[in-house]
Amino acid sequence: MSEIDLILPDIGDFENVEIIEIHVKANDKVQPEDPILTLESDKATMDIPSPFAGTIKKVSVKVGDRVSEGDKLGSIESAESAAAKKPAKKAAKKAVKKAVKKAAKKAPAKKSAGATESAPAAKPSGGGDISTEVVVLGSGPGGYTAAFRAADLGKKVVLVERYPSLGGVCLNVGCIPSKALLHTAQIINEAAHMKANGVTFAKPKIDLKGINAFKDKVVGKLTGGLSGLARQRKVTVVHGVGQFVDQNTMQVENNGETTRIR
Repeated sequence: MSEIDLILPDIGDFENVEIIEIHVKANDKVQPEDPILTLESDKATMDIPSPFAGTIKKVSVKVGDRVSEGDKLGSIESAESAAAKKPAKKAAKKAVKKAVKKAAKKAPAKKSAGATESAPAAKPSGGGDISTEVVVLGSGPGGYTAAFRAADLGKKVVLVERYPSLGGVCLNVGCIPSKALLHTAQIINEAAHMKANGVTFAKPKIDLKGINAFKDKVVGKLTGGLSGLARQRKVTVVHGVGQFVDQNTMQVENNGETTRIR
């Protein structure tokens, strides 16, 4: 048996990110990719998985702490000698990349208005209708935060989102994809400006499929963790365009089908 430090791996362009949930405690047994903790920035959330199987020996952080790449999260005792010989940082980085890729693949496809995420809360009651205590219209950075907070306070919550993935306009079609594309354009501009400094690059070859794949990868990385957090909190997600029909009822339309939320 070997005790290894759990180090926060590379999580992209994020620093000083808040811990909003810790899923393990000392003496808990974990398997590879089991979530250890959940981080939340102003734009997205992400689960940090265990890099390998073992027993948690110590948790060195708490909810509310802010962490960056390289910070120590705790330690794990592992019987995997091969993994024990490798730096924990390298193993954890590999596990995070795998988890992000898996989350992107599991991003929900477009659903009918009556369909919900697999969360068991707020089950439909007859004819696709749903009864709940709190309904949040839109799952952008403000919407999903409000829904998750209400669920943490013990409320039965329904979250309505018109896009196939949670995240609202900002993460799906607005800020995040725009910034990804602008970053690519900026690199091209900077390369062209270097001519004045005596460095000339060949004319860039534009691969639109590759650029869009990069953009989709960025979006998937940031939106992928939200569905998992909704399931953890038993928040029911309904996809479609919602509008209030009276002060206590919202109607959600999706491809000609209707869900009424009371």
